[in-house]
Amino acid sequence: MTIILGIDPGSRRTGYGVIRVEGNRHIYLTSGYLDLTSYPACERLRQIFLGLQQLIQSYRPQEAAIEQIFMHENPNSALKLGQARGAAIVALDMPVTEYSARQVKKSVVGIGAANKEQVQYMVKRLLNLSGSLQPDAADALAVALCHAHARNLRNKGVTFR
Repeated sequence: MTIILGIDPGSRRTGYGVIRVEGNRHIYLTSGYLDLTSYPACERLRQIFLGLQQLIQSYRPQEAAIEQIFMHENPNSALKLGQARGAAIVALDMPVTEYSARQVKKSVVGIGAANKEQVQYMVKRLLNLSGSLQPDAADALAVALCHAHARNLRNKGVTFR
């Protein structure tokens, strides 16, 4: 049994999703997002750190996965996203694996260019969830599922791309 924390970093909302892997089964534990919109820029980074530390204490994940940065047209946005991602990685203090958005989508939906609605739908199906799923939480759960699939392939000697 392995508990995986998936993170969808953001400077305004950082999504998180925690799953437990038992063999080929993926079991939903929790998900949500850290709402950072009411904090000044520097305090947002601290809140990411503290929020993820609290999650780690509650769920005790052994592994984490985080989405890689993709280049924005706006360099300032990319810089803010990089800072949020850095604050998240520092908070983890465990093995962290990075995945591109394309890898995550391909792993969960089967198509690297899937849209947000397709990702949400498949995350709900794969984890047997009902009701609505907040987009940042769905993305973080997708990152966790991607990691679960990739580690399963690596255990079988297959390279994940």
